[in-house]
Amino acid sequence: MQKVLVVDDDQILRESLSKALSLNGFFVDNAENGEEAVNKVRSESYDLVVMDVNMPVLNGLEALEQIKEINNSIIVIILTAFSNINDAVKAVKNGAYNYLEKPIKHENLAALIRRALKARSLVETSAFSSPVSSVNDLDKNFVGQSDVMQKVFNIISKLAQVDTPVLIRGESGTGKELVAKAIHYNGIRKDEKFVSINLAAIPDELIESELFGHEKGAFTGAIERKIGKFQYADGGTLFLDEIGDVSPQMQVKLLRVLQEKVFTPVGSNRVLNSNVRIIAASHRPFEEMIKEGSFREDLFYRLNVLPVYLPPLRDRKADIPILVNYYIQYFNNHHALSIEGFEEDAFSLIKEYSWPGNIRELRNVIEHAFIIESSNRIRVGSLPDVLSKKSSELDEPEYIDVEGIRDSVLDDESETTESYDFNFPTDDGELNFQEAKDMFEKTFIQTALKINNGKINQTALKANIPKKTLLRKIEKYNINPKEYYEK
Repeated sequence: MQKVLVVDDDQILRESLSKALSLNGFFVDNAENGEEAVNKVRSESYDLVVMDVNMPVLNGLEALEQIKEINNSIIVIILTAFSNINDAVKAVKNGAYNYLEKPIKHENLAALIRRALKARSLVETSAFSSPVSSVNDLDKNFVGQSDVMQKVFNIISKLAQVDTPVLIRGESGTGKELVAKAIHYNGIRKDEKFVSINLAAIPDELIESELFGHEKGAFTGAIERKIGKFQYADGGTLFLDEIGDVSPQMQVKLLRVLQEKVFTPVGSNRVLNSNVRIIAASHRPFEEMIKEGSFREDLFYRLNVLPVYLPPLRDRKADIPILVNYYIQYFNNHHALSIEGFEEDAFSLIKEYSWPGNIRELRNVIEHAFIIESSNRIRVGSLPDVLSKKSSELDEPEYIDVEGIRDSVLDDESETTESYDFNFPTDDGELNFQEAKDMFEKTFIQTALKINNGKINQTALKANIPKKTLLRKIEKYNINPKEYYEK
């Protein structure tokens, strides 16, 4: 149960508020002035403080500063009978979650407290490192073992304080929506809606209607007027997941909304104002897409003001022990179990695995183990078989069909007639398979890039090479695709 400290020098108001919050499921303590509140925070643990401004001994703003020095993770909500804009600005600047004018309905305050605690929980969940309690806490007290995640949450802290568009980039399963929610629920729009839409899951012909709405009769099946996500999220945040999958035509319409703050429903002449914050996310390689012409450069830079790059789990393995402990506690509570941890050999598999599915895969693996395991510690037998395979067995196949090189690389209409005659390297008169293989791979990839004008996606498709493998080989052999662009 979350613990709330109510601070007010008016005994009747203090007791009334304490009783109301208790009935709403909070454990409530109280103090009659700022000094008593500071002393209680110093000696006890609280999740949130609700505090009046005008109090004897130590007022609410002075107490706020001292409370934040003691424990910056505590959420503080300031109440006042006389609203003052200067005090409000000072309170928020010094770390208050909100500044409210009395009287406030008890149910409204309880709802605000739940939102504040939810905001803190989202940051903790998306951090997946040492506990971080609030955005105000990120810069000062984040002590995660992973340097890359410290950088991420430093950026989140800054983004929560502004209202610019955001682009979150990272592989699938790295927690992009969690980060979007953390930015929203700790930002200036935290009291408004957070609306999410996965653009990759919607057919191209329906995306415009989903985003901007439509009029009755605008197209076949439009039997009534529909409000789109931009209108529904008015005043709040709209999370556009997988924005890299939308068509160039839709990109133009999104750019207009970002630049002009207006949009038009399908089949309508009405121009509606847009008052939403856009947070977009994608795993796509935008730089390559811009070169290929499949993503607008102006839209990319409009979104990419202060980008958030979420690292894959394989690049932040120092966080795995903390992640594992987090999910053990979570699933113990969720399934009413008492798993204590992993056996040493099972945990070794967890640490050594490459986690191509990132945090989402780790979560699924641990839940799988919880369902299978019958003892109080997770053993190897309760883990999915994929974790027991050697890492080399998990890579994509990298075989190359030597006989079929021309068929796999060249189109039937290609005019290229160059032949390939390899002088395989030898070592002391003996053939060296690895060196010959490397030479062949490099030449194969250079040829494929040349034929496909340096376009990565097209090369991977035409040459029948998994894109991840192609990119890895390009880096390995220090190949520059730009050298093969069509002049």
